[in-house]
Amino acid sequence: MIQKDNKKSGSLRKMFSFLKPYRLRFWISVVLSIILSLMAPVRPYITQLSIDHYIGNKLLQGLIYISVAHLVILLVESAIRFVFMYITSWVSQHVVNDMRNAVFKKISYQNLSYFDNTQVGTLTTRTINDLEAVNDVFSDGIVSILADLLTILAILGVMFYTDWRLTLISLAAFPLLILATYFFKESVNRSFMRVRNAVSSLNAFVQEHLTGMYIVQAFAAEKSEAEKFNEINKEHRDANIRSIMAYSVFFPVVEIILAISMGLLVWYGAVRMLNAEITQGVIIAFIMYLNQLFRPLRMLADKFNTLQMGIIAGERVITVLEDDNYLKHNGTLEASPLRGAVKLEDVCFEYKPGIPVLKGISFEVREGETVAIIGHTGAGKSSVISILTRLYEIQSGRILIDGRDINDYNIYELRRQVGVVLQDVFLFSGTILENITMNNPALTREQVVDVCKLLGIHEFIMNLPDNYDFNVRERGGTLSQGQRQLISFARALIYDPRILILDEATASIDSASEQLVQHAIGQLVKDRTAIVIAHRLSTIRKADNIIVLDKGVIIEQGNHEQLMLQDGMYAQMYKVGRFSSAGESAGAR
Repeated sequence: MIQKDNKKSGSLRKMFSFLKPYRLRFWISVVLSIILSLMAPVRPYITQLSIDHYIGNKLLQGLIYISVAHLVILLVESAIRFVFMYITSWVSQHVVNDMRNAVFKKISYQNLSYFDNTQVGTLTTRTINDLEAVNDVFSDGIVSILADLLTILAILGVMFYTDWRLTLISLAAFPLLILATYFFKESVNRSFMRVRNAVSSLNAFVQEHLTGMYIVQAFAAEKSEAEKFNEINKEHRDANIRSIMAYSVFFPVVEIILAISMGLLVWYGAVRMLNAEITQGVIIAFIMYLNQLFRPLRMLADKFNTLQMGIIAGERVITVLEDDNYLKHNGTLEASPLRGAVKLEDVCFEYKPGIPVLKGISFEVREGETVAIIGHTGAGKSSVISILTRLYEIQSGRILIDGRDINDYNIYELRRQVGVVLQDVFLFSGTILENITMNNPALTREQVVDVCKLLGIHEFIMNLPDNYDFNVRERGGTLSQGQRQLISFARALIYDPRILILDEATASIDSASEQLVQHAIGQLVKDRTAIVIAHRLSTIRKADNIIVLDKGVIIEQGNHEQLMLQDGMYAQMYKVGRFSSAGESAGAR
């Protein structure tokens, strides 16, 4: 329990560290909350004075003056309240903006293994929904609660100073309010926890299924998936209904307790007024005090819940910010220019501890050579790509580029010198130009056009509506697979990389784009070191060296002729046409 409380306080401190750039405005809001609390009893007191002194003594001129003073105080208080609310909201929005940027930046720099173990929808919840709850901590939480507590203390102080016996009678029903507030707080707290968990599950489910809608429809699974969504959605609905029930019970109970307090006040006040112990102005002022007292009390329990939910959401956000699954060792060696020689020495790699994917593989790619990597599904081909770009860290062995350990290079400079084209091309919603440059302001339209002309795809782009400004929509949905692949070629070539990696880049292109793709590949690998994971025989036969992987181990290595003479796995795959996943027969060549 103590450890949990320490964790909460630690998360709260880290959340408040984002306040540092705005601490002046934060303290201004605190000062304004104190001023507002001190002003709260002023207007009831002026009302009491107006009734007892000016109206009671028929001092019309004085009544006019005090009424004007009352109006001025009301306007000043309203103006201060406006500034207070604006500043607290301004601070909270800026803090959340900074936190959201920090979370997104943190996520962007995480190792890919982090995303293997974390649902995208969960990260969406952390970045959006949880940070909105954190926003409530600063806008309706700490300072707002402080303002309400100070207001309550100020009003109680004036009430006791004016007439302590009348105050005690008026507050006789307060134990009922405290009891109701406790049950309300606990009920809403449980409901909010369930709501937050349900929102996270909803985001994760929707994100995953919208991305995989093709599979859902292809297997006619719409009904079963809709039923699963309905279950998660019902949990969200039921959790919200429970919180609504708590509010529906709590607020009428508060009104009843207020009515009891008012009844006790009027009864006891009337008795004492008839005995000439207090005046009419005091009773009216106390009625106003009670209304002012119950207004913040009514909302205080809700604000404490908001604060608690914000802190819990903040804990989850801080967990993301403190996750250490990121690149820890970044070298300082400049990667430009590279010659492009690559060497792997006894490299072992595993995605999950104890389950090896690559088992002590070693091979060398000389500068300007093209190496093809083949093997059955699960042999470890794509894993080689992942470790060459340091998307994943190896467990043992060494990877050398130009004779230097890959860890010695600045990772971001290195990745600019290693162009990657994947089979599953991902294009972002936006224009073709933006997808090729990845919004890098250093790259000009002229450079993009030159690269596209070199690849032979300029004409295809110019035939599109708006040509380079054509919006490809989410995941490139307005383009064919082959067209998306061509765009990815330009994206890889724009930085003029010395090392090029093609991960089954021609495996699923359409026949209309095949000629363009083959020409583009020829331009891509020209005068560059190329590592190609390929199915097409035409691509494999052109390679200077062919590496055959099986269950994470290199079992054969050599050029086409050498491997055919060995009559091993390569020769068997060649004879049965296992290289082609797009219909190209080995026997046809």
